[in-house]
Amino acid sequence: MSSRTRTRGMKSAAGVHTVRLPRQRGRRSAQPFIVVVPEQPSLTREALGFLGRMLWRFRGALAPTGFALLAFVGTAVLHAIAWWSGLILAVVAAGPGMWLGSVQYRRPSKGSTLRLRIATAVGATFVLGWVALAAGFGPLAGPLAQVWLTGLIVAQCAWFFVRRSL
Repeated sequence: MSSRTRTRGMKSAAGVHTVRLPRQRGRRSAQPFIVVVPEQPSLTREALGFLGRMLWRFRGALAPTGFALLAFVGTAVLHAIAWWSGLILAVVAAGPGMWLGSVQYRRPSKGSTLRLRIATAVGATFVLGWVALAAGFGPLAGPLAQVWLTGLIVAQCAWFFVRRSL
């Protein structure tokens, strides 16, 4: 057995793992570094691990929440970097209405298909309008935070039922 891997008669307490560092080659003045890893994770680490595992386990059910948080943070960053982007996004918010008009002109429908198209256009217009206002004025300005929270709750409740039918 090599002298590098063999213990040299040092005793350690029970439950303590010791890692032997071999002799350093090269520069003699270079000091070895030691990384200390605790034997048992802290309570904070356990709690964060549990939270992460639960979020990963129910990631499909929490999709609207993830998108809403992404939109909130994204519009906050966009507002901080370029507030004028709200003007451009306001024009984009008119897109779903134009889409509805063009689809109804090319392929007219009635009944449940028309209701689904209208609901999709209204929902997309609501979301894009909020994004435009939040990018222009900030996501916490005026009632935008309450509108965001209300939209999140509605989307999460709707997703709870729609997800089962997909």
